[in-house]
Amino acid sequence: MERLLKIGSGWRIGWKPDVPEFKGLVGTDDWAVELTEAELSDFCRILTQLADTMKQLATELMDEEKIACEAESDLLWMEVEGYPHAYSLRFILNTGRCAEGQWNASAVPGLLQATRILKVF
Repeated sequence: MERLLKIGSGWRIGWKPDVPEFKGLVGTDDWAVELTEAELSDFCRILTQLADTMKQLATELMDEEKIACEAESDLLWMEVEGYPHAYSLRFILNTGRCAEGQWNASAVPGLLQATRILKVF
């Protein structure tokens, strides 16, 4: 059975393609929630979009200026908040079982990098 779990300081993300429903996992050192394949796909896609938006906004903001950006799909809502170079991440699962989680700014770069190399799909 193939299983991929990436763990860093304050974050973890996983993929287990051989299980029937909840193939993905996101979390921190203190909590985790299983996600469907579609939810994990949206999570990775939206996090990348939000990170790209923060990078683009860096040139338009003063150094001490904070910003919040949010995006959502039918499956989940996500928000980044902070500075373009250091921001926290929050998500709310909009599906039947509902869940929510948050990563602090120090965990987001590692989580973002892991979503890009997870090679799930």
